[in-house]
Amino acid sequence: MNHYKVVLVTGASAGFGYEICRLLAKNGFLVIATARRKERLNELAKEYPDSIFPYALDVRDNDSIRNLIESLPEKLSSIDILVNNAGLALGVEKAQNSSLENWKTMIDTNILGVVQMTKAVLPIMITRNCGYIINIGSIAGSLPYIGSTVYGASKAFVEQFSKNLRCDTAGTAIKVTVIKPGLCQDTEFSYVRLNGDKEKVAPIYANTQSILPEDIASTVLWLAKGPMHLNINEIEMMPVCQTYGGPSVTRNVSFDLTDKD
Repeated sequence: MNHYKVVLVTGASAGFGYEICRLLAKNGFLVIATARRKERLNELAKEYPDSIFPYALDVRDNDSIRNLIESLPEKLSSIDILVNNAGLALGVEKAQNSSLENWKTMIDTNILGVVQMTKAVLPIMITRNCGYIINIGSIAGSLPYIGSTVYGASKAFVEQFSKNLRCDTAGTAIKVTVIKPGLCQDTEFSYVRLNGDKEKVAPIYANTQSILPEDIASTVLWLAKGPMHLNINEIEMMPVCQTYGGPSVTRNVSFDLTDKD
């Protein structure tokens, strides 16, 4: 028996979000599937027409969020679980060579999107003293690497935001979890990050068995069906083929400040 019933998932048109919607619907939840690509959501809803309800939504647009929440039919209006899954990375360049527009897009989606969705749904949960916010973070939020300056920082925000939400909702039955995956395949993540360049994407996953969208969906289902009194603060996961790299050392660094002009 599910303690919660209605789930809102962002970024549901592909990858993690798509599989989360499918698995939750299969297990008796009513799923509000949201993303910018409505046509992909419609295809998803055809699989579970009585359980998945597609809505076009851009998490960067607060008016769009407000209109969605206000337009939900009564059977979907009491949102029990919010899965803040929408997010992206753009580019792998070092900070000095990165695009400011890419940085802004990541901040607007990964940070502002999570904040705006949470701000819209949390009052519903507080009023009912019932709710669960599951945020999709990344190991990049705590393990820095070259080319992840703003993406990693945005996911660090998601982690800290999640933990502070736990503080702010103390004394209520609201639960908050941040899931921090490592290397994942069979998603659009790297294709988006590398501007659809398949030749650059392929080596990332060559000879690996990485985390799959189904693995994340199973984790969300486990959390959603867990005991009401138990809060899992965070889940960090990597595939067996991935582990910590340790600090790097650059040798023969030049500190010559002589004017070379």
